[in-house]
Amino acid sequence: MYQKAYGIIETLAPLHVGASAGEETGNLNLIFRDQFTQTGIIPGSSIRGRFRADMRSRQAGSENQWYGHEAVSDDGNSTENLTTEALVKFEYASLVWLPVFCPGQPIVWVTCRRLLKRYQQITGKPTITEEGKTKPAPLPDVADAKVKGDRKFLFFNLGFLDNLKKKESLANWVPDGVELDNLVVVDDSEIGIIHDMALYRQTRTKLENNAKKVENFFGVEALPEGSILIFPIAIKKAGWHPFGNRASQNLYFGGLESIGFGRCQVKLASEEYELCPGNPTL
Repeated sequence: MYQKAYGIIETLAPLHVGASAGEETGNLNLIFRDQFTQTGIIPGSSIRGRFRADMRSRQAGSENQWYGHEAVSDDGNSTENLTTEALVKFEYASLVWLPVFCPGQPIVWVTCRRLLKRYQQITGKPTITEEGKTKPAPLPDVADAKVKGDRKFLFFNLGFLDNLKKKESLANWVPDGVELDNLVVVDDSEIGIIHDMALYRQTRTKLENNAKKVENFFGVEALPEGSILIFPIAIKKAGWHPFGNRASQNLYFGGLESIGFGRCQVKLASEEYELCPGNPTL
């Protein structure tokens, strides 16, 4: 029987988790994406690797207990490899809210119904009570875009959308402890193109080793600072304390940490209780 928990990730710097090759070939370093919405994700293997490395640096050896260890032989004469099952299992992190920079306008946080549905399935929130019974709240409506002629237009700067205020119905879909303004829900078919235009992009160069001469140009894309993601966790055994007596911690994900990418605030919580510094249940 697994205990359910989840983690909320808030990016404090651009986050690149994806292709790493490029300096030698000049390729664009793309991020990993969800196959349905084409929005950025962090694979469960990347989250597990980050938690493993962090625990190894503080409690060497305990990472094998919680996250499993590599294949090893049961004795010196056997060729059979033995592995252990991880006591903590991670799924991929998907976006909940994505900040979109609007020239001359305030930053707008955008999402779609499919991403909010996964958020609700993981957290169990928000809920409503009807006839004495609690059930999941209905997904919010998609924002209405102004109609020009006989076609509906929706640009990346959301200039045709009305009412960018923080409605109470949308405020309930923001994770606890996260403060966002100007929230908009767009159609599932529109989130992909808006996401592409919201990405942080940087063009970089590789210089020759012995001269200040450009050898290759290559590009990097990343989720922008202020993105909110969620990932589910399954815990098979009590006693998992990844952050000691705290519920949140700064962690680095992906590559390019040495040039300022990947710094995130990670907060752990679950359906049954809230984690806080004074009551660390995990």
